[in-house]
Amino acid sequence: MDRLVLERYQEIFRKDLFEMVLPFWESKGVDPQYGGINTCLDREGNVFSAEKSVWMQGRGGWMFAHICNVFGADDQLREAARSAIAFTKEYCVDPSDGRLYFVVGSDGTPIRKRRYVFSEYFYIMANAEYYGLAKEKGYLEEARKYHDLVVRIWEDPANDPFKITPKFLPSAPAMQGLCNDLVLMLVTRTLRVNDPENQQAYLALERRLLDGILRYQYNEEFGTLLESVGPNGEYIGNLSGGRVINPGHCLESAWYLLREAEELRDESLIERIEKIYQGAFRHGWDKKYGGLLYFVDAGGYPPQAYEHDMKLWWVHTEAVIAAIKLYRVTRKQQYWDDFVMLTEYCFSHFRDAEYGEWYGYLHRDGTPTEPVCKGNVFKGPFHVPRMYCEVLTELNRLLK
Repeated sequence: MDRLVLERYQEIFRKDLFEMVLPFWESKGVDPQYGGINTCLDREGNVFSAEKSVWMQGRGGWMFAHICNVFGADDQLREAARSAIAFTKEYCVDPSDGRLYFVVGSDGTPIRKRRYVFSEYFYIMANAEYYGLAKEKGYLEEARKYHDLVVRIWEDPANDPFKITPKFLPSAPAMQGLCNDLVLMLVTRTLRVNDPENQQAYLALERRLLDGILRYQYNEEFGTLLESVGPNGEYIGNLSGGRVINPGHCLESAWYLLREAEELRDESLIERIEKIYQGAFRHGWDKKYGGLLYFVDAGGYPPQAYEHDMKLWWVHTEAVIAAIKLYRVTRKQQYWDDFVMLTEYCFSHFRDAEYGEWYGYLHRDGTPTEPVCKGNVFKGPFHVPRMYCEVLTELNRLLK
C-alpha cells in the first residue's frame, strides 16, 4: 500500500475526530447543569427530550477516557468521562437491587429499567477505562464488582437480583442471542487491559465467550452469524426471529473476534472470521442503493422489523473497522477496497460537515430521515468516535 495514501487517510480521520466529532459531544452533549451526557440531540445539537440514556453514560465515559489513553490526556475529555461515570453512580443505580436503569431524566429521575444488563456492561467499561487513565482504585473496584455480578447472571439468570416477569412464556422456543456474549467479551477484554492482576481469569472467560459465539451463532449454510439460535446452536427456521441476520452485529463481531484471535495468538480463527465478514456483506450489502441493510431474513422472507431496510450509522462504522483490520492482518486487497468503498459511502451520506458528527438514520436510498437525529437513547458518543479511533490505530500500525 502506498504510504502517501495511508497518510492521507490518517490526516482525514484525525481531523474529523478532533475537529468535527469530539467537539460536537463536548459542546452539545456534556451536561453542565446535572452532569453526565445529554444524548437526545437534533442536527444542531439541541436537546429535544429531557431524558438520558444510561447506556450512553457508560459508553461515553469509556469513549472519552479511551481517547485520552490512546492519544494523550485531555482535560476536557477527562472531565467528561468522570462526569458520565459520576452521574451514573449517583442517579442510575436502583437502590433496591443494585441493577442499573435504562433511561433516566436529565436530572437523574428514574424513568425506565430493563431486564438486560447492557447498562451494567457499559458502566463496567467506563470504570475500567477511567481507572487506566486516573489510576484511582475506586474505579477498578466498581468495575470488578459489577463484572462479578454480570458474570454470575450470565452463568445463571436466577442470580439476577432484578426479579421480573420473563419476556417470553415457558412454551416459547428457547433461544439465545448473539449480543449478550459478544458485549460481555468486549467488557471482559476492557477489564483485562486495565486490570492485569486478573489477566488470566479474564482471558479464560473471553475464550469461553469466543468459542461459544463461533460454535453456536455461526451458521455454515448462510456463512455468517445468526442473531438468535437454539440453546445448542439449532437453526430455528420456522420462526422469523430465528432467521434474522444483522449485518452490523456480524461485522462488529468480526473485528472483535479478530482482535481476540490476535491477542490469544490463535491464527486458526482468522479464516472463520473472514467468512463471517464476507457473509455479512453477501447478505447485507444493498446492490441497488449501496450501504448495508439493518436486518435481513436468511430465508429471503420479509423481516418482521419495519426498519429492516434502513441504513444506520453504527452498522457502517463497524463495517469500516472490520475492513481495515482484516486488511492489516491479511493484506488482502479486497479488504482495502471495501474500506475505501465504505468510507466513501459513510462520508457522503452520514457525515455532517456543517454541524458535526454523523446522521444516525438514513432511508434505504441514503437520504437522512427528517428531522435529522444526531443522538437519542441508542445513539451517543460511542460508535462514531470509536470508529475514528480504531481506524487511526490501524493506519498507524500499517505505517509502521
